[in-house]
Amino acid sequence: MKKSLPKKHLRSKGWFADDGVHGFIHRGWLKNQGWPADLFDGRPVIGICNTWSELTPCNAHFRDLAEAVKRGVWESGGFPLEFPVMSIGEPLMRPTSMLFRNLVSMDVEESIRANPIDGVVLLMGCDKTTPSLLMGAASCDLPTIGLSGGPMLTGRFRGQKLGSGTGLWRMSDDTRAGRMSREDFLAAESCMNRSKGHCMTMGTASTMACMVEALGMALPGNAAIPAVDAHRTTQAHITGRRVVEMVREDLRMSRILTRKAIENAVRTIAAVGGSTNAVIHLIAIARRIGVPLTLEDWDDLGSRVPCLVNMQPAGEHLMEDFYYAGGLPSVLRELAENGLLHTDAASVSGHLIGQHVTDAPCWNRKVIHTFSNPFKDEAGIAILKGNLAANGAVIKPSAASSHLFKHRGRAVVFEDVEDFNSRIDDENLDIDETCIMVLKNCGPRGYPGMPEVGGMPLPPKILRKGVTDMVRISDARMSGTAFGTVVLHVSPEAAVGGTLALVESGDMISLDVDRRDLTLEVNEATLDERRRAWVPPPTPERGYAKLYVEHALQADSGADFDFLVGGSGAEIPRESH
Repeated sequence: MKKSLPKKHLRSKGWFADDGVHGFIHRGWLKNQGWPADLFDGRPVIGICNTWSELTPCNAHFRDLAEAVKRGVWESGGFPLEFPVMSIGEPLMRPTSMLFRNLVSMDVEESIRANPIDGVVLLMGCDKTTPSLLMGAASCDLPTIGLSGGPMLTGRFRGQKLGSGTGLWRMSDDTRAGRMSREDFLAAESCMNRSKGHCMTMGTASTMACMVEALGMALPGNAAIPAVDAHRTTQAHITGRRVVEMVREDLRMSRILTRKAIENAVRTIAAVGGSTNAVIHLIAIARRIGVPLTLEDWDDLGSRVPCLVNMQPAGEHLMEDFYYAGGLPSVLRELAENGLLHTDAASVSGHLIGQHVTDAPCWNRKVIHTFSNPFKDEAGIAILKGNLAANGAVIKPSAASSHLFKHRGRAVVFEDVEDFNSRIDDENLDIDETCIMVLKNCGPRGYPGMPEVGGMPLPPKILRKGVTDMVRISDARMSGTAFGTVVLHVSPEAAVGGTLALVESGDMISLDVDRRDLTLEVNEATLDERRRAWVPPPTPERGYAKLYVEHALQADSGADFDFLVGGSGAEIPRESH
């Protein structure tokens, strides 16, 4: 067993080293679980932050994962203590899990700060659990390591691969267009989700797992190992060992989450064809740790990076294939060999990122392409600006239709998601495939919480023509598993009086992705007249929703709470006994 640091180096000593009444209380109450006295004498206390919940299917296996982490902690001479935080899952939560991302980050931050914890393991899987845990932990800045829960096995339906989310949207369109029966649609339900784990497409959960590994906040291999593969349990075990060493080295998050790490993550997300949700989440994480990151950085750093990974929704394969092909280390090696990876960035392993990827193999070039033969050219997330998005909007070219990159069309406006749902299937809706669908009041403050409704389904009468894509614009987000020429995160949002609020059906809008332009072709005098007549939507009167609407920043600033930007460290609270 490795020798523990002197007690003066351990934060937990503030609770356990006291020989008076306070130490008695802190040690004594924990002993009711049967812990022997020597555990309080200088062992690093490792908090295992668990987002397990049976209401979050992606994370429902985390009890087992936590036990594997604990084994590693014990082996390295640490004292593991598991604690829960609110678990936010995409499949079931209403109105949207994003509404609660900031709340979970507060839960994580305050749980870490208030308790005798020297190091932290973050168990995360479903979309928002990853950024919320990183945000909260970053505000405390202790030695911290991430562990993703892993993707599900490949979906299979009638001999074909079926990707979570991506397959659903396609089958839903086919059903609405009359090309697929309702019986067949329902039959696919149990074929899509075949095992424990999160979405096995390159949706937001997989993108976040790749982000964590690219940031250096997880051990190599974290991103792609399937949830039910024994190697995921091994990863958990080794993660438990490593976090104890990190405490002894005092390897804090601020030493890992540097500007170089952030730039590595931006380029990696582009190279894997990652979700647009990553933009908001990584900006929020960077602002918590004090690293500047803007929308312009996303365009400058990542928009010209080729997509190297042929995976749904942009391509064909799924996360299980990605793992067998070599996983993220293979992608990072391609970035490094082409000068797009800061190989001297630190990682939780104690080694530099470059040391992990120098000899990383690739076993299948149909899944992971080279720079000389990319899956898609210049496919990173692009940032649009113009009078319709003064502070920016995002589009994912790798999931869009290239023939729509430059498009001018008549706006068909939906005031909110309820308006959209009530009219989209109406055969009398005045719309054709040349139009541009516009959805308002679904941004951070407008919904509230910024739901994933930006990838609006097309009207059935358009789908029946064989049309599969139209330009869509909103202040909402879109599922990372979705696809299409969809402009998202329009900022300022409609609910705060952004130009989006002033768009009316019949207005002409022009989109030019190459020029990064999004323009509402309405003169300023008319816009001023509309602005004077605009009435802001009602706001919540109580509870967390009220707090959210009053303090959530706009999408271009990460949609974090204004009072949470920056960290407070992990200073021990004053004794209250």
